[in-house]
Amino acid sequence: MKSFRRELYFNLPTRRGFRNITPEVERALAESGIKEGLVLVNAMNITASVFINDDESGLHSDFERWLEKLAPEKPYSQYAHNGFEDNADAHLKRTIMGREVVVAVTDGKLDFGTWEQIFYGEFDGKRNKRVLIKIIGE
Repeated sequence: MKSFRRELYFNLPTRRGFRNITPEVERALAESGIKEGLVLVNAMNITASVFINDDESGLHSDFERWLEKLAPEKPYSQYAHNGFEDNADAHLKRTIMGREVVVAVTDGKLDFGTWEQIFYGEFDGKRNKRVLIKIIGE
């Protein structure tokens, strides 16, 4: 069995946003040479997420509105966590959207269902973050 590791780095210019990272994961998979196995993609920061869904802008707007209703950014004083920081809502949003995804690798390709893509979700941006790609297989 082989393994391959790659890190992606992000610094989104906004507090929140979504970015399709499927092409970066596909490039890492091609570079790994692994034809059968699994890809793990996970956010390495507690206020960011990795998830799978459709790459449709209306859906992304729906995510933003839904998450903001569940865990509104303001007022900051509504959260016990907020003291030295103002990002309690980002921690909650990350918990809802998830930390990682695992995708099967079949014949050297990501084995997706219809419309599936991998996304990086940022909930406390304007600073450096990273995502780990770990591929294992043969």
